[in-house]
Parts: sequence; structure tokens; C-alpha cells
Amino acid sequence: MFTAFKSPIDHIVLPERFTFPFYYEPHALAELAAKELQEHIEQTDFGYHFGLVEGRAEVGKMFGVLVVQNKEGALGYLSAFSGKIGDTNYHPGFVPPVFDVFSKGGQFEIGATEVTAINARIKAMEESEELATLTNDQQQTEWQAKEELAAAKQRLQEEKKERDQKRRDGKANLSKENYEQLAKQLGLESKWSNIRLKRLRAQWKKRNAEKKLAVVKYRQGINALKEQRKNISSALQDYLFRQFKFLNQNGEIKHLLDIFNDTPPIAGSGECAAPKLLQYAFEQELKPITMAEFWWGLSPKSEVRKHLHYYPACRGKCRPILGHMLKGIPMDENPMLENQALGKTLPIIYEDDFLLIINKPHGFLSVPGKNVEDSVQFRMQVKYPDATGPLVVHRLDMSTSGLMVIAKTKESHQYLQYQFIKRIVKKRYHAVLDGIVSADEGAIHLPLRVDLEDRPRQLVCYEYGKKATTDFKVIKRTEKQTYIHFFPKTGRTHQLRVHAAHSQGLNCPITGDILYGSKAERLHLHAEFLSFMHPESKEWMEFEVVAPFA
Repeated sequence: MFTAFKSPIDHIVLPERFTFPFYYEPHALAELAAKELQEHIEQTDFGYHFGLVEGRAEVGKMFGVLVVQNKEGALGYLSAFSGKIGDTNYHPGFVPPVFDVFSKGGQFEIGATEVTAINARIKAMEESEELATLTNDQQQTEWQAKEELAAAKQRLQEEKKERDQKRRDGKANLSKENYEQLAKQLGLESKWSNIRLKRLRAQWKKRNAEKKLAVVKYRQGINALKEQRKNISSALQDYLFRQFKFLNQNGEIKHLLDIFNDTPPIAGSGECAAPKLLQYAFEQELKPITMAEFWWGLSPKSEVRKHLHYYPACRGKCRPILGHMLKGIPMDENPMLENQALGKTLPIIYEDDFLLIINKPHGFLSVPGKNVEDSVQFRMQVKYPDATGPLVVHRLDMSTSGLMVIAKTKESHQYLQYQFIKRIVKKRYHAVLDGIVSADEGAIHLPLRVDLEDRPRQLVCYEYGKKATTDFKVIKRTEKQTYIHFFPKTGRTHQLRVHAAHSQGLNCPITGDILYGSKAERLHLHAEFLSFMHPESKEWMEFEVVAPFA
């Protein structure tokens, strides 16, 4: 699996530290290895076309390269892909899986076959003629009981009316002795009428219970199979998690349940390219030097993945695993731990006794993060210690620059936030996109939700996503870029970034978007216009700060 570089590499200086896998720029060696792997992919028949062939429903795959050094000091690289390609985990030249879930004759295959058989039995029982007949009998019996009891109640009411009339006639026409005799007889008739109704109810209740019991007993058989399936699946999952065993440079081995500790592992954990590469390197006593992962092929409909773009390792599945595997290896610093606002100021565009407008620089958090406290909110709390409100009315992404409203009083905060919630506030963003948007203007409607396996990335999801709408208008086009105005109608996380980059949106990521596009000196997104009603004077106010990259 060790592949020697085809191109000369003597001029490339080795990195001093290993790649921080969750935020990186590919080292020159990793880029060269990726380029050579891409040439190999183009020349290889995988029996799978990655969505690059028209008319095929396949989607792309994440590939990874790990530059390594062998015991003789020679440099080369390992190649891997996430998950499977086609129906197999194995392709020549690529490292094997950490554990082959689908190995022939293995315990997982045996258990999966058993679960499949149980599923077939459950489906057959749920769709059986016997269950349909029992259910129909139960429903018919309930309907007949309802009809007959309603008719009996109607008869009872009519008989009561007749008895009441007889009482009135008897009282008017009969002697006292004869009337008392009549009243006694009518009382007995009333009693027996009620007894007959109670008996009828009891008879139908018994028949209904018998029919219901027959259905319940049949369904108990189905439920028993479902419980059996649940137990087998749980044991199978536990077995599977224990088979995924990961090494590190110290020879320490941990399986998924140890690594994720109290949190259940996410399905598919351990099947990504990064852990595959490191596992093989440690098994073969190869020294990891640097790595990179790139997407090859068509993006899934829910995600933003661009052909040939580099991407960090996923956080949900890979972060816990790589934390163990890279233990003790000197790595590049995590830039998310750095305070990018250090040395930056917050220019004030407008200020009065109730609010102020600031021009937030890019790289500045709106509110304190997990690792960095310095933020717009923190700076405002220091500057205005006597402010009665929560200060920050709305947020901008750390990488986005532009206008923000700060409230000095609780009442101002409530009034301003109400305008944001009710979409009274008018906003305009200026962005530069990588690519050419053909339409001059339009609207994007793509519902969004967080990617639970790779926060903070967002997914397009029509089932669970929240409504997200963005209007746009093109300002100008250059040879490779589009300058554009965005008018968000909703305020979802990363809304403009996803709507710009997604294939069903503009299919042109914002320049410098490290999550959905390619890295640049900064994210070219700026909140340049803001208008709202002043919380005290009720006057309409407008503010504009031209984007620094306009």
C-alpha cells in the first residue's frame, strides 16, 4: 500500500508538525500525493462512477492521502476512501478497512442475515390474510355492537315514553287502587328494560373482548419477533463497536466503546478515510508526516461537497477516534483555540443612550465561544458595565464582517429583537462568490438543519430542516467570480453560505468559505446595510458600511 512519489520531492521541506485534521491547509507533500491519487482514480475502473457520468444516480466519495516515512527513511503515501466504493471495502492500492463489517461468514454477516430473516417474518405476519381477517372481525364486531346498542337505547326511550303516557292516562281515568296496580306493573317493565340493556351490553363487551384478544395475541407474536430483533441488533452493534480497534504510535489499542466512553458511537464511526490511513500506518510501523482529504465526484443532495476540494475530517465520527490515534504526535495548532480578535477594535458607526451600531471585523466572535471569551458581547460588557440589557441583539458568524446592533437597555433590546424576529429589520449582505451566477436576481428556498455528525456544518433537509429563504441580486461578474447582494428573509445558521454553495442554490461558494468552499485570506461576506425603527424615537434608521472587498 506504500506508494512512492512519481514526482521529485527533494525541494519540498517536510512539515515540522503533523496536520491538525479538523482545520488545515494541505501541505505541499499532501497536495502532490492527492494529485497523484486523483490521476490514479481517473485511470481506474471501480465499477462506480461517483456521479460524474450523466444518468447515473451515484454520488461522490471522500478520499484521503497520508504521507508517511518508512524505516529506511523513504517518503511515500497511503491512500484510502471513506466507507465503501460500490459493494466492497477493498480496491487495489487502497488501505483495508479497520474492520470489514461485511466479511463473508463473519459474525456480523450471520447476525445481519438473522435480522433480515426476522424482518421478513415480521413483514409477512403484518401483511398476512389472517391478521387482516382478525382485524376486520374486530372492527365489524365493534360496529355491530355500536349499532345494536344504539337501537336498544332508542327502543328503551320509546318504551319509557309509552309508560309515561300510560301513567298519565291511568292517573286521569283509573281508580286509586287500579292506578297503583298499573304503576307497579310499569315499574317492573322499566326494571326489566334496563336489565335487558345491561345484558346486551355485557354480551357485546364479551364478544368485543374476544375479538380484540385474538388480534392482541397475534400481534404479541409480531412484538416478540421485534423484541428478538432488537436484542440481536443491540448485541450485533455492541459486537461491531468492539471489533473496531484503533492503534496509536504508542501501540495502545482502544475500541469504539472505549473511545466514545459514555456517548454511543455514531453509525459509520471508524469507516472514514483518516482512521483507516493512520491504522494501516501504525500497523506497518510507518511514521505519519502529513495528510489531506478531498471530495471526488457529485455532492450528495443534502450536503455541500465540491469535486476536488479539500475538507477537514468530520467532527462527530472522527474527532474522538483521531484524538486517541494521534495521541503524543506533535500537531499544528488548532486555530479555533486562537483569539483572532486579538489586537482588533470594534469601530462604532453610531451611538446614543439606547443603542449603538458597530462594524464588526471578520474573525471576531459575536458571543463568547467554548475556547475564546473575547467577543463583541465581552467587549461591550467591559465598555458598558451599567447597561441593563443583554447588549447583543443579533449575531454574525465569526468569519463575517459588518454591521451589528447593540442595545444598552433591556427595553431597547426587547424592542429591537422583536423587529428581528418579526423580520421588520431590513438587511443586505455583500459577497463575492467563486464561480459565475447566470441569473441576475432571484430567490433561494432551501430548508436547513445542523449536520449532527459534523457540527457546525449545515445540511439541506426537506424533512426536518427549518424554512430558509434568501433573495439575491448580482452586482457584477468577473472572469471567475460573481459580486452579489444577499437579502436574507430568515436568519438560519450559515444560511447565506449554504444557499450560495449548494448545488440547488447558486452552486458558487462564497470566496474564502473554509466549510463550504475554499480557503482565502478571509470569508468574503459582509453585512453592509441595516435599517430598523429606533426603540425610543420610533424613527426609521438606516446604516451602511461598504464591504472592504467591494
